[in-house]
Amino acid sequence: MRLTFRRARAGDRGVRRVRRVLALGLAGVLLAGCGTAKDDAPVDPTLDALTVKGRAAKTGYSREEFGNGWVDTDHNGCDTRDDVLARDLTDITFKPGTQDCVVLTGTLDDPYGGATISFTRGQGTSEAVQIDHVVALSDAWQKGARSWDAAKRVEFANDPLELLAVDGPINSAKGDGDAATWLPPDRGYRCTYVQRQVEVKAKYGLWVTPAERDAMAGVLAGCPATSTSTATSAPPVAFTSCAAARAAGAAPLHRGDPGYSTDLDGDGDGTACE
Repeated sequence: MRLTFRRARAGDRGVRRVRRVLALGLAGVLLAGCGTAKDDAPVDPTLDALTVKGRAAKTGYSREEFGNGWVDTDHNGCDTRDDVLARDLTDITFKPGTQDCVVLTGTLDDPYGGATISFTRGQGTSEAVQIDHVVALSDAWQKGARSWDAAKRVEFANDPLELLAVDGPINSAKGDGDAATWLPPDRGYRCTYVQRQVEVKAKYGLWVTPAERDAMAGVLAGCPATSTSTATSAPPVAFTSCAAARAAGAAPLHRGDPGYSTDLDGDGDGTACE
């Protein structure tokens, strides 16, 4: 498109003003294409309630600050990694003699990349499926977790809401990024992912940076108006196996509890999946 400007006698002030308006308009278009929320866009109330401030220093962070690997925080006899594998994989087989704890094989429909991945436990194969901390531990450390006691950090690192079985290489690529620097490659999962990050940060009182908050709001502005993550959903009326009960954090089940059945209570003592 050709634009012709008529210069005023007093000089080219009018031309400069038009150029400035055009430049500001172009900048507005470019910013609208970024992941930030518009000023008039509705903000998720849970996100809006989070504290917004700068990232603290990473000084003192190590994985061990959140516990020594995976533990059995729910006291169901299985470590958290196997609980998450049992929850998120299908076609699962368990190691004999482990009371349906140790997952040997399974299939993952990867939420981050959309691929179907076969999982086989073992050296050189287990890494194909990794357990992601939806809010990276080092990110949590820099946004509030540094001031927690050791018990709360272990609880956080093993909370099912905070954990997800995902494609190993994609998880490695994520690193310790927050929503301002990393989102799942599968755009169809971004709403669920950001909603889950917001839930985790709200549950534990972690803050967000201004850029992170804007990125989250930008994603959520285009999401359906519902969002309860799978990890926080109510348990089913009946569990098909003790592995399912453990993955939901419901084990052990006592007679009268939601999900209890005599099929799961092998010794008939009124307590299933102990």
